[in-house]
Amino acid sequence: MTMSARLKTYLDENKIHYTMMSHSPAYTAQAAAATMHVPGKELAKSVVVTAGSQSALAVLPASFHVSLKKLGELLGKPARLASEQEFISLFPDCELGAMPPFGQLYKLPVFVDRSLEADEEIVFNAGTHRDAIRMNYADFKKLAEPKVADFAVKG
Repeated sequence: MTMSARLKTYLDENKIHYTMMSHSPAYTAQAAAATMHVPGKELAKSVVVTAGSQSALAVLPASFHVSLKKLGELLGKPARLASEQEFISLFPDCELGAMPPFGQLYKLPVFVDRSLEADEEIVFNAGTHRDAIRMNYADFKKLAEPKVADFAVKG
């Protein structure tokens, strides 16, 4: 599997410049960052959270964790990490846990931690554990239309 076809079509139709990056298989964001020689704070990971009956995509640096308390406040209900069984069907064109940060492609709202705005570029999974995309953060923000907030904690 290479980049998610849905993601490729979306980026290409919107004429977004991006660079594909292939790497050794990595199953955690920190491992992917190390394999690609990208600092953990520059690799964005996508985490599915649930608040009540609503699911959302939280996007944050690989070296950080989601503050469920802060995210729950943003969602208006207590939040928890979704189990793999709860979100596997939401991303049919992606390997489990390798979803890109474009929630609108999967009918999910997107929350991006403000710390990702510090870098000009963003790197993220392209739907597999071996492929990633590097693109301009401003282009990502324009396409993803995320709610930007502070909800990540170092650790």
